[in-house]
Amino acid sequence: MTADIQLPPVRAARIAAQDWPALAADLDDYGHALMGPLLTAEECRTLVNLYDQQDRFRSTIDMARHRFGSGQYRYFTHDLPEIVADLRAALYPKLLPIAQDWAARLRKPGTWPERLDDWIAQCHAAGQQKSAQILLRYGPGDWNALHRDLFGDMIFPLQVVIGLDVPDLDYTGGEFLMVEQRPRAQSRGSALRLPQGHGLIFTTRDRPIPSARGWSAAPMRHGVSLVRSGRRHTLGLVFHDA
Repeated sequence: MTADIQLPPVRAARIAAQDWPALAADLDDYGHALMGPLLTAEECRTLVNLYDQQDRFRSTIDMARHRFGSGQYRYFTHDLPEIVADLRAALYPKLLPIAQDWAARLRKPGTWPERLDDWIAQCHAAGQQKSAQILLRYGPGDWNALHRDLFGDMIFPLQVVIGLDVPDLDYTGGEFLMVEQRPRAQSRGSALRLPQGHGLIFTTRDRPIPSARGWSAAPMRHGVSLVRSGRRHTLGLVFHDA
């Protein structure tokens, strides 16, 4: 799938309808930004139902076994479901200007190409050749430790998570967590609820913050709070491969 993919008209309208200047401002201020709806309830159920189709995935991770928390997630193969491929390809060019702006402030190379396919080809050439698109499932008592999705030197600084269930109806608890390490100060935390079908853009590694020397990188990590009841599913869209 390419970055200039022609989405079905309804999905294209959802992407275009997002308030991108406001989202960019929220990302600047907080390192995360809650989007409007990207998927319908039916599309969310379609993705949830894929979880038990093991041939769709290249691997399954038991978080407790790896001391990542508790719960389970699966990495899709490169043969992505159409919904996942479409959204990832359409979101990349919207996120690219924000990523380039952040790189310029932090005086880092921001040489991501205009086309997602070209960027993924660069990841593969550098040895990062595994799909990093994730479908996650949490049950009662499950949680995800604070972490960053870094798989090598090839990193895109923004990613998106989409809620696939209805909070307080399908599950309770399970807030999306972000913690920012602040220079010479205590860390700052955020807890966000993901409405069904809505996307949350967040930083993969850090965000630029004003400093005495211009701009500095504030490290950030993300995770999920304890799920108290029900079952919680999310789709993770990562714009670099593993």
